[in-house]
Formats: sequence, C-alpha cells, structure tokens
Amino acid sequence: METLMKREANYLPLSPITFLERAAAVYSSRTSVVYGQARFTWRDTYERAKRLASALLSLNVAKNDIVSVLAPNVPALYEMHFAVPMAGAVLNTINTRLDDKTVATILKHSEAKILFVDHEYVPLALNALTLLRNGAAVGESPAVEQPLVVLIDEIGALTGVCICGIAIEYEELIRSGDPRRRLPELDDEWDPIALNYTSGTTSAPKGVVYSHRGAYLSTLSLLLQWEVGSEPVYLWSLPMFHCNGWTLTWGMAARGGTNVLIRSPNAGVMYRAIADHRVTHMCGVPFLFTVLLNAQPSERRPLSRPVQMLTGGAPPPAKLLEKMEKLDFHVTHAYGMTEATGPALICEWREDWDRLSAEQRGQLKARQGISVLTLSEADVKNPATMESVPRDGRTMGEIVLRGSSLMKGYFKDPIATGKAFTGGWLWTGDVGVIHPDGYVEIKDRSKDVIISGGENISSVEVENILYTHPAVAEAAVVAMPSEKWGESPCAFIVLHESYKKKTEVTEKNIIAHCQNNLPHYMTPKKVVFLEALPKSNLKIMKFQLRALAKALCNSTQKTAKPSWPTQLSQPRSSGMYDSHETETHARSRL
Repeated sequence: METLMKREANYLPLSPITFLERAAAVYSSRTSVVYGQARFTWRDTYERAKRLASALLSLNVAKNDIVSVLAPNVPALYEMHFAVPMAGAVLNTINTRLDDKTVATILKHSEAKILFVDHEYVPLALNALTLLRNGAAVGESPAVEQPLVVLIDEIGALTGVCICGIAIEYEELIRSGDPRRRLPELDDEWDPIALNYTSGTTSAPKGVVYSHRGAYLSTLSLLLQWEVGSEPVYLWSLPMFHCNGWTLTWGMAARGGTNVLIRSPNAGVMYRAIADHRVTHMCGVPFLFTVLLNAQPSERRPLSRPVQMLTGGAPPPAKLLEKMEKLDFHVTHAYGMTEATGPALICEWREDWDRLSAEQRGQLKARQGISVLTLSEADVKNPATMESVPRDGRTMGEIVLRGSSLMKGYFKDPIATGKAFTGGWLWTGDVGVIHPDGYVEIKDRSKDVIISGGENISSVEVENILYTHPAVAEAAVVAMPSEKWGESPCAFIVLHESYKKKTEVTEKNIIAHCQNNLPHYMTPKKVVFLEALPKSNLKIMKFQLRALAKALCNSTQKTAKPSWPTQLSQPRSSGMYDSHETETHARSRL
C-alpha cells in the first residue's frame, strides 16, 4: 500500500483534557459540579480550568513541573485534574490520610513546585512543610526548596493566614488567570499527566507516573465496560486521590455528567445526596457497603431509581453484594492498582446470569472479572515457571498484566520499574485463579496467603464464609503462628449491633459455622471479637491484625476482647477514615 503520512487532521495526541473541551461545547449549560449550595456548568468549569492553567503559567510553572494538592473532594481538586495538565504540568494528588512525615517525603521526592492545601488540612501541611524546611523528611539533613502554597479557603476561615510567609488564595488565583491566554499544546501523548504515590512509611513510597495516553485509554475503557451512558449523575464517595478517582474525574467530563461532591462519605451524607440529586453512579471500597447497610433509619432516604455502584480495593463478600442488591444498589466489581492507571479487570455481567439465584449472582459478582479493553492481556502465572495456570478455578498463581494503559513507571526509580515489569509483564503481587469462562478471581494478596501444614489457605475464602453468619458485620482472617502447623487461620470479627449483647455468639459458635462450610484445615483456630477493625482509607490493615494474632497465639483465652498492644494503633470510631497505614506496600490497589 502507498505510504500515507500522519497529518494534523488525522493524528493528534490522546489526552483526557479533550474531554473537558468537548463537554464545554456539547454540554455547555448542563450542571458539571454540585457542592453544597454551589453549582457550576460545564462552561463554567472549562473557563475556571483555563483561568487556573493561565495563573499557573504566570507563577512560572513549566512543562513537567509537579503540582501537588492536599484536599478532599472539592471543586478545586476536580478543576485541577484538567487545569494542571493544560498548563503542561503534572498533577500529584496526595492522600489526605497520610502523616506529616510521609507528606514531606512526597513533596521532597516529587520536587513539587506548588502545593494547594484545603483549609481542613492546613495543620498537616504546616507540619510537613516544617519537616521539609528542616530537612527532616526521610531522615536526610539537607533542606530543600519549599513549594509555593495556595490555600483553598472556601469558608473564609483562613483570612490573613500565611504558610511559610505565603498567602495565595485559590479563588483569587482563579480570578487572576486569563481564559484567553494561549496554553501549551501537547506534543507527545506519552508525556506525564499525573503522579500518584503508593502507600508506605517504613520505606519511601513509590511515585507512579501516568501518561496522557494511558489516562485517556483507561478512562474510555472504564466508561464503556461499566456501561456509563450520557449525562450520568455521579456521587464522589471515592476520594479523587485514589488513582485520580479511578479515572472518573476525566470520565464524567467525557459523558457530560454531573459531579456531586461531598467532603466525607458518611451514611447520612451519601443517602441525602443520592436522594436530592437523583444519583445514578457511585464508587467505593466494600467497607462502604457496611456503612450504607448499617445506616440509622433517620439517615436513610428512599432511592428514586437504581444506583450503579463500582467497587474495588478488596474482594467484596458475596453476602454483602446480595444485601446491596436488595437496597437497589447494582454493584459491579472491578480490580485495579495504582500502577494500572486504575481498573485493570472488571466483572462484566452476562445475561445468562440473570436467571441464577441471588446467592449465585453474588458469588459471580465477587469475582474480579476479565481484562479492561485497553490491556492486551491479563493472566495468572506461576512466578517460578512463568507458565499460565490451568483455567480450573482452583490452581493459584500471580496476576500479571500488560497493555497500553499501564503506568510509565516509577518516578526516579528505574530499578523498581524494571522489577515491576519483569519478563514483559506487570507483576501485581496478588494471588488468584482463572475460571473456565476466563474470569479471574483473587484468592489473596501474596503476603496474606496462610500456609498451614503445607496447604495454602485463602483468607478471602474464609472471610466469605464468615460473612454468611448472620451476626458478622465485618471479618478479617490472618495467619497466626502455630507450633504444629506453622501457621493457622485467626479470625477477627465485628458483630452487628443487634447481636453484640447475645450470649450465643461465641468463638465456639463462629468456629462451628466455619466447620460446617469449610474443609477442616481452613477453619479458624481462634476467633477474636473487636469493636472495630483497624483501617486505612477504608481498607483493613491486616499487618496490625497479624501482629495482634502473634501476640495472642499463646493465650489460653478463647473469646477475649484483647487490649491493643502498644505497638498497634487502636482503631478510631470517630470517623470513617483511619490513620495512615504503617506497613510498606510495593504496590497500592484500588
């Protein structure tokens, strides 16, 4: 065939920035953002993003500079997902649950040029910047240059407040920008658009770099496979700092959606927002199921229509999925990780499954599913042989990925990047199986597999059985040292409020329930009842539970409510989010 050239008309770099430009043209007068009493249209959001991009350029932000932000789900954070890359810079959304030392470490490693700080997180930012100024971050002595600080002061609480001698306010910065200013053009779709850090404080967290191309492809893939139609109403119960909101920050612009923003996903706030704004879609980790299911009658509102809910972060128990369906939340299960630019597998629903029982549907929904369209392959392999495991739903191996939507690599860490991409695959560190129909199911994190007497036990399988007990509200299973077996399962249980005073719910009762539903070797040898499970970002911190199980392994008490060892942090009950996890993770999952 004759040589045909790439031209300006038929070849342009892929970037999710174009979603906002299109939304401003096609959905101009449609509401883009709802936040309390504030309302913006897509025309407004586009103009504000252009103003912010212009203002950033006036502050000497250059191509590939890092712009960090410490904020909950507020309009400013949403606007920055477009404005920062429009200025040619790279957006770094910092997890608001991190401690000051980790925030300082991220600011130092990223060399952030500007730090946007919401009024709620000024104390955290002040502490982190002090550590940075004094060179205390990650134990290094030389101080580093401080980022310019911009305050997001939506309630006027910070008038006159200066951080490190600087006091620029977000709305003032917006007003200073010129929406007619010519902004830099994207030359290469491989350019970075976002920098997201994995968790960990015992060693430095890793910075995961996304490209414009990867973000664009991941966004389209999720919209298509989650079957998001035009003009959705999306409730932001998922923090935008989690993989840029699983790419739905950009995705809502692509579909002309309405973003309903809330600062904290409490039960009453979520039910009220769903009812008031006729929400169609939302995301969240499985713990949000418990929050919604356990809402007080005064917090509940009737759903005027079904809500499509995407979940990930941990394998959701089939029993909880079944209960959510009864409330008219239609749950789709996805699996992903920071390094995959969000979702990597999604449990696409099959029409034939509609004829199955609720219990069977729940079991199918609990599987992680098939690869997203932007991956060329997803597989489960034996790490020792590199061979694919049989598609029998039983043989376990490590989940591996490859495709155009994966990260560019780890920022300033070529060794870790090479290790993550060993053998032409991204190794996830998650253990799973493949069923005969090609659907992948996670059996455990590699570090959470319990090896008892030479048998591999999936903690997830045991947890799923525990959730079928009517008294169990939350459950987590970890390895406990055993002189006879090496390791044995130890279960930590939180009871439903209505069962906490019932005497028949004992360790013996829970173990008997497991014995009736599991092989003997998989049955927990100890059950511990807690008022709450330790969590970070709504995810159970199993490393704390493993430490507690180790401390309890020689105890003769059968149904103790133990005091927490001094090296563990007591779970807080005052809020939904707990303190930052202190165990290092090589990778961070959805």
